[in-house]
Amino acid sequence: MNKEIVNNLSTLVGRILIAIIFIMSGYNKIGGYEGTQGFMESVGVPGLLLPAVIAVELLAGIAVLVGYQTKIAAFLLAGFTLLTAIIFHSDFAQQMQMALFMKNFAISGGLLLLFVHGPGQWAVNSNN
Repeated sequence: MNKEIVNNLSTLVGRILIAIIFIMSGYNKIGGYEGTQGFMESVGVPGLLLPAVIAVELLAGIAVLVGYQTKIAAFLLAGFTLLTAIIFHSDFAQQMQMALFMKNFAISGGLLLLFVHGPGQWAVNSNN
């Protein structure tokens, strides 16, 4: 198979897989708004930030999915994901929280690769 096609396809599939996490998470927060708001407040994060969280996850997730302003969206989501790891998953006495913390770090790593390398050729605007 042509190396260029493999690279473009891999980048597209990678963008889709990483974007789905954020799009679904933002969408699910809308349906479970009160529960999410309560959870945020239980760890000291103001519940008033929830609309901004939903907007970041949905809008930046969709931007990564379609390849629009991918570098900006990926950088924003990488920072967001690292911050959520620190705030919500830093209780290392619980094995599940440690796994979620490491998952967030891995997702941030993938997003930083998108930030550096861009969305590939199969994107709305492939330059960024």
